[in-house]
Amino acid sequence: MSMAVVGMVVGMALGFAGYFGGFGAFVLVAALGAVGFVVGRFLEGDLEAGDFFRGRDRGERQR
Repeated sequence: MSMAVVGMVVGMALGFAGYFGGFGAFVLVAALGAVGFVVGRFLEGDLEAGDFFRGRDRGERQR
């Protein structure tokens, strides 16, 4: 499935949640979608658990 189709489906889901459930449902669907995206990337191997816990600077000190 192309990214455009996935984006369209996600947008429609957020639109339905916002229309029928209000702003709270919109935020809930958006948050669960973000969690699902991260879990999917993790399961595909694009992310590693250490990516969330490493610092930005890899030993180099910026002054």
